[in-house]
Amino acid sequence: LSAKTVCDPQQVNRIENAVLASDALLENLVFEITETAAADNFEAARDFAIRLHKLGCAIALDDFGVGHGTFSYLRHLPVDHLKIDIRFVRELLSVEEDRHVVSAIVAVAKQFEIATVAEGVEDQATLEELRRMGVDYAQGYHIGRPVPLLQLWQSPAGSRR
Repeated sequence: LSAKTVCDPQQVNRIENAVLASDALLENLVFEITETAAADNFEAARDFAIRLHKLGCAIALDDFGVGHGTFSYLRHLPVDHLKIDIRFVRELLSVEEDRHVVSAIVAVAKQFEIATVAEGVEDQATLEELRRMGVDYAQGYHIGRPVPLLQLWQSPAGSRR
């Protein structure tokens, strides 16, 4: 979600009402707040995260590691997932500094008991290295390409979710 969305009380109310009216298992709903959205209006992002977290939804901090207030967010936002930015995953196997950043993010996340998600996983070797490093989840074209929601629900794999 963008800063514009989390700062708009009408949008936040619409999201909260849609969540409450849905048949979804709320613990399966994860709302992603970009780190820039949190930076643009921290109080609005915090209020949004607290409201949705109280309903039972999870909160993910997207693009983690590229902003300026990273540790402040971990201290003041009810975050369940840290999404490791693709910039640190893309060349993980060849750039030592990226490996250090990912290792540091994983270590910090474990201290806060927050799950990690690596963005942009494009191959098996990167997936295996992320697993070895202790990353909890991965997303990217190697895992699966984006599909429209209706198509996902109609697929055999979607029917088991």
